[in-house]
Amino acid sequence: MTRDELIRRTRQLIDEGGRLRAEPSLGALQVWLQLSDDLLSSAWGSMDRYHLAWLLVGKPKNIVRGRPMTADEEAAYVREVAEQKVAALRMSLEAVERQDMPFRGETGGVGLGDQHVSGPLPDLPRDPSLDERLAEARRRADAHRDHDAPRAPRPDRMQR
Repeated sequence: MTRDELIRRTRQLIDEGGRLRAEPSLGALQVWLQLSDDLLSSAWGSMDRYHLAWLLVGKPKNIVRGRPMTADEEAAYVREVAEQKVAALRMSLEAVERQDMPFRGETGGVGLGDQHVSGPLPDLPRDPSLDERLAEARRRADAHRDHDAPRAPRPDRMQR
């Protein structure tokens, strides 16, 4: 996917999110969420539950449990989820369009996609202090290898 294509598709999904907020439909929301999930996943990788919870996508404030939603509750739910997902799409657009960040799956640009590159990246200046900084970071990490090891014997009654 090219940068221009990602920007164009993200803008389309943001526009569609605006239409969903204006005319809420649970079926249309589900299709739109799948399309936006697919686009964001191809650009940035899949998001686990932690990331989605952090973005608050799909976590409405006033969730209805144990009964079907009324038409007004469903419309409010669609609007709220669409608003949350549009915010995530805007962050993606900001990263690609204004911050010029490389993205996963980028073609014809600077992104690496799924490729594995060993050695220095092409067209990027090598930082002469990088090797020493990495070695120092590894030394400090090695000093904490036993960080999760028990520090003192535990009494039998506390063992589970």
